[in-house]
Amino acid sequence: MTTVYAAASMSLDGYVSGPAEAGFDQLFDWYGNGDVEVTTADPALTMRLREPSAQVFRQLLQETGALVVGRKTFDLTDGWGGRHPIGCPVVVLTHQVPEGWPRPDAPFTFVTDGIEPAVATARQLAGDRLVGVSGGSIARQCLDAELLDEIRIDLVPVLLGGGTPFFDHLRTAPVVLDGPSPVIEGDRVTHLRYRVRR
Repeated sequence: MTTVYAAASMSLDGYVSGPAEAGFDQLFDWYGNGDVEVTTADPALTMRLREPSAQVFRQLLQETGALVVGRKTFDLTDGWGGRHPIGCPVVVLTHQVPEGWPRPDAPFTFVTDGIEPAVATARQLAGDRLVGVSGGSIARQCLDAELLDEIRIDLVPVLLGGGTPFFDHLRTAPVVLDGPSPVIEGDRVTHLRYRVRR
């Protein structure tokens, strides 16, 4: 079955954004602190990474066949202008489809009946590639439903002191993980991968 992973840039104290959605500049500084260009599906968005991080990011682009995101992430990014930078189909889990969506020219599917149908839809869209889930709430729901296979953390050496945790209020805690394997040292980021033990 298709592997489902959650990935996030996270502070040392466990947050994927700071208070009042602050802290993104520190969490994502590593996307632009290098000299290796990595293009995305968005012509206006080219990453400038150090070589170890460039390898991690290229692999993510190649492996990912579909994404599952929440409505909050979709709204914060304004739907990525109609195309996610990874360039794959996106399933948006929401209580209500936003006004003006879906659009025939944008690869977004809106699911309103829960995390299991959202992941099932993403698996169909991904084919033999991986499904990524984005956002702490979506990752938590996947863990609680035993749908998550892997957690990828881009650990950034900053303390945000509050905000949105990557994982919060897990019904299934404790969750035991295997790893990290591999551990890749970037510049101002450490890339970690863990398997969810079942």
